[in-house]
Amino acid sequence: MTDILILGAGSAGCILAARLSADPACRVTLVEAGTRPTDPDIARPAMWPFLQGRPYDWDYTTVPQPGTAGRVHHWARGKALGGSSNLHAMFHVRGHAEDYEDWVAASGSQRWSYDALLPHFRATESWSCGGDDLHGDAGPMPILLPEAETHPLVRDFIAGWVAMGQPRLRDHCGRALIGTAPNALMIRDGRRITTAEAWLTPAVLARPNLTVLTGAEVHRLRLEGARVTGAELRVEGTEQVLAADRVILSLGAIGTPLLLMRSGIGDPAVLAAAGVPCRMERTELGRNLHDHMLGAGVVCRSKRPVAPSKLQVSESLSYQAEDPARTTGRPEIVVGCVVAPSVAEGVEAPAPGTGFTLLFGVTNPTSRGRLAITGPALSDAPMIDPAYLSTEHDRHLFRVALKRARAIAASPALADWVAEEVLPGPALRSDAELDAFIARVAITHHHPVATCAMGRDEAAITDADLAMRGLDNLWIVDASVIPSITAGPIHAAVMAIAESFASGFRG
Repeated sequence: MTDILILGAGSAGCILAARLSADPACRVTLVEAGTRPTDPDIARPAMWPFLQGRPYDWDYTTVPQPGTAGRVHHWARGKALGGSSNLHAMFHVRGHAEDYEDWVAASGSQRWSYDALLPHFRATESWSCGGDDLHGDAGPMPILLPEAETHPLVRDFIAGWVAMGQPRLRDHCGRALIGTAPNALMIRDGRRITTAEAWLTPAVLARPNLTVLTGAEVHRLRLEGARVTGAELRVEGTEQVLAADRVILSLGAIGTPLLLMRSGIGDPAVLAAAGVPCRMERTELGRNLHDHMLGAGVVCRSKRPVAPSKLQVSESLSYQAEDPARTTGRPEIVVGCVVAPSVAEGVEAPAPGTGFTLLFGVTNPTSRGRLAITGPALSDAPMIDPAYLSTEHDRHLFRVALKRARAIAASPALADWVAEEVLPGPALRSDAELDAFIARVAITHHHPVATCAMGRDEAAITDADLAMRGLDNLWIVDASVIPSITAGPIHAAVMAIAESFASGFRG
């Protein structure tokens, strides 16, 4: 029997294990389906686009998406200590303060406001440029704000936006988000740093009250009335049961709802179709699924060689309003500069070194989908339907973002770089043509959220304290509880959620 059983050693789970095991009287067990990562490419920042599909990636796939020309999208999710922090692009962006006001409205609690989360953001961080009232300097995760390493193309990209009236920000973790800055990155001494490296230090792993179990897939939870008594695991082909007093799910926006469904919790119709008896009706489980997408993209052939990035290829984001004259408040679109000819699958790109890509997307999409189990076994692939580009809001803003990316490509600041626009190509101009192009090149930004969203009403899966409604000793701490996506990458928010939860957890 363990006091606290944490299922999932991703970005939230590693933080929880380190923080909660700091109490020597509390026995903590951390369970991870993957193993300790050994691939040296993980540490190489520029390799991140090539890690997907390797053994430490769950490599989920969506159902064909009508909004993206019927394409199936691969959703990379980490299967190793550190979870998706082994795979992601290392961006550190908090989003805008208004994003968190939406969390307050959904949950009914001020604990999820930006200002309430600010100490927890700062507690995760150690900025290379030093700390202040908005940035941490003593947290476990190093945050590199590049200076000398910034690519010359990216310097001109930033200067071009400033010349067009957009603010030049120091970084994307201040009060303002509209504007352009180099991407702050989870890198130290040229290496990616995962949450496992940052929080599960040798000293933490040596704690006698912390047990880390790897290579253990969680099949289902054991329920007795309104309590979870433990979890059924598969370890090296054998079945085991771990008993626990308190259980925290940190399996992510995909893994957490799938585990609950396999345990007999969810929409009775979904469970019946999968051959799982319903133990607890929760019809909202797996719903409200949404994700960021990026168009990949506006591809330019360069007039001169494009040297390799010294960072991780995607070096700058520019957050903007639909109206370019508005330079304050919450953004609606984003344009990014990739120091390489990055494209969607099935689209031909210029050779490396001969071009670059301007990504474009929508910061707060309104398309909502769902996921569900298709059978009772771990091997039964889930049904994942994000319903990409299913709202006119998203389609319209994607057009705006595409036009904005084309504008910076045609600006004087990039005149010495751009030989020609390869994609979408100058012939494409009408909204219908742009919509068809976007459907062909839109890709996931790997930010799924909201499948166990917190909310103030009884239908919501989790409450403001991240306790799961209907069960007395189960909490969910991962991206699945986010009720609506932040304007930027979600990793910084997930770390802050875990820090906030750990700081106040009494169970």
